[in-house]
Amino acid sequence: MTLLSRLRTLGLPLLASLALVQGAAAQNSTELITAADPEKILEVAKGFGSATLETDAQGDPKIVGRVEGTKYGLYFYGCKGGKQCTDIQFNAAWSEVKVSLDQLNGWNSTRRYGKAFLDRDGDPVLQMSVNLDHGVSRKNLEDTFDWWAKIVPEFRHKVLE
Repeated sequence: MTLLSRLRTLGLPLLASLALVQGAAAQNSTELITAADPEKILEVAKGFGSATLETDAQGDPKIVGRVEGTKYGLYFYGCKGGKQCTDIQFNAAWSEVKVSLDQLNGWNSTRRYGKAFLDRDGDPVLQMSVNLDHGVSRKNLEDTFDWWAKIVPEFRHKVLE
């Protein structure tokens, strides 16, 4: 048996086995996170500041955290009995700060992330909704938190100060 035929006999099955092992490892590293798993979302939130898991008035999960010194709530939506939620929404609000609708419209017209408005008391609110219905990778969720961590201080600096 020549060296080439030995490589064909042993090498191809070995390469195929390695490809299967590598594929399984890649699949595990891209486990999807959904809004049905608030604990995993909490883990990611803690990488961007303090965060705790609580329950809102409707019995749905809620994460309360801080980013760049600003308190925010991360609300879970589409839940059934406080479980199996489908999406989340970041929310930060400031009281006793006067902001005009022109300022908020200016912010909204130049930003893709972070919708701003005045609540019923006239206080500025910043929100960012995220669909997690079919799941996202941990890296994608970390990127989402990174966007939130960037827009909150930017909003404070450009609109509130």
